[in-house]
Amino acid sequence: MHTPSRARRRLATAATALAAALLLSACAGGAAPGDGAASGDPVSGGTLIFGRAASADNLDLNQQITANNAFAIDKIFEPLVSFDESGALVPWLAEYTANDAGTEYVFTLREGLQFSDGSPVEPADVVFSLNRHIDVGGPLPLTAPISAIEETGAREVTITLSAPYTPFLSELASFSNGIFPADFGGASEDDFFRQPIGTGPFAVQSFDPNGDLVFVKNEHYWQEGKPSLDGLEYRVVADDAQLRQQLAAGQLDAIDIVPAANAAEVDSAADTVLSQTPGWSTEQVFFNTQRPELADPHVRRAIAHALDREGITSATTFGTAEVANALLPPTITDSANDTVTPLDFDVDAAKAELAKSAFPDGFSTTLLIASGNAQRAQIAQIVQESLAKIGITVSIEQLDIAVFRERFFAYDFDIMLNSGQSDAPDPNGFITFQADPEGFSKSYWTHYTNDRVTELMHEGRTTAEGPERTKIYGEIQQILADDVPYIPLFFPANLKATTSDVQGFTVLPNGSVRFEDAWLASVGK
Repeated sequence: MHTPSRARRRLATAATALAAALLLSACAGGAAPGDGAASGDPVSGGTLIFGRAASADNLDLNQQITANNAFAIDKIFEPLVSFDESGALVPWLAEYTANDAGTEYVFTLREGLQFSDGSPVEPADVVFSLNRHIDVGGPLPLTAPISAIEETGAREVTITLSAPYTPFLSELASFSNGIFPADFGGASEDDFFRQPIGTGPFAVQSFDPNGDLVFVKNEHYWQEGKPSLDGLEYRVVADDAQLRQQLAAGQLDAIDIVPAANAAEVDSAADTVLSQTPGWSTEQVFFNTQRPELADPHVRRAIAHALDREGITSATTFGTAEVANALLPPTITDSANDTVTPLDFDVDAAKAELAKSAFPDGFSTTLLIASGNAQRAQIAQIVQESLAKIGITVSIEQLDIAVFRERFFAYDFDIMLNSGQSDAPDPNGFITFQADPEGFSKSYWTHYTNDRVTELMHEGRTTAEGPERTKIYGEIQQILADDVPYIPLFFPANLKATTSDVQGFTVLPNGSVRFEDAWLASVGK
């Protein structure tokens, strides 16, 4: 497989853009470099109000995956290891060592580590938390071949694997592996997750599963001097235009999403600051391969040829994203992004592929999208117009985000627009979620199965980082590009915004925000 020169140039441009975005993230969410407020010491106090499009409705870290819940959960619970804003793995609740075989990991908890209620974090809590996750499974299971999790010292836990597993630490860094008190601190599971106790920078003050979530500062947080904020409020504002209006009016201090079409407007406004950082997500068209028409690979290939990904990216992202030539974002370790050749935009090739299918005269289908997302509504219209040219009639169905999720979780869709998101820097999680027919999501609710992909996926988990592993993920993605269970469209940046009062607004590649670093310049003035 080779990459055409045009694709190589595009990838070089992407790398440059990502590097520039990383530089931008250092000053995003605060005053410009050189401003006294931004360069001063953090100020303690105040409550930051964060506008979000959807409420957190469940705080059980082992059972959740969607961003509305995940990025609330990670303020309460923390894992043994995590990753920084560049995506590099870092020790978090514990320092660790591993044997040369990669089968034994010894974690030493930070001295004096406490839960938000002031009780000490013990090795028994770690053992209970991780074993509970293994028992539950959930959408982000611990799939490493763990044979034992044991207390081996006053602050020490040893995890033994039956075989080497390259993405183990990356997998462990997920929010779903946060640590909580053994036996739920004596509460029932239901009661515990309504008023959870963790090691995170914030604790829950009030929780409305259909509305707002209010946090208070964890007075026992292990990072000295953090968080600076006394409180953090997640306020639900379902309409993205309302989010921007309330931010501009100072009713919100920050917002979770800025549509690409409005990024320049937010960036140029006097009192708002755009945060644009590289991410681990891929915007995609997904096919339910249980539908007879979409089970036909010739139909899926026809659709891929019919869509002008460069045109879609240009028309809908306004320079804030890069065309996706492959499934994995280039920011993911071992992504092999630059080795994949996608199906090019070619209407004649699309018609030829459809002619080879069981539906040469076309068919009617429905495209499912979440309402309130102007970008996806625009993409849906482009898809509709593009497929009409090859004889496929597309009806667009827009649903409230909660109903939208219910529908695709139940495999009740033909085609949908959605994004794939990695929760950690290793490619295994992204590939597993999107291509494992036995996994929680059944290949991201597409029911796609390919024996060679499954075989390679398992090889990738046991192959050490380096050229051989990169080659494995390159082959996986080339098969996916040829079989087309989904069509990667573009790699979006994380676009968020704050008022100029907010400092230290640190966005992680998975789209979460490290609010322990945030502070309000106006406090105390």
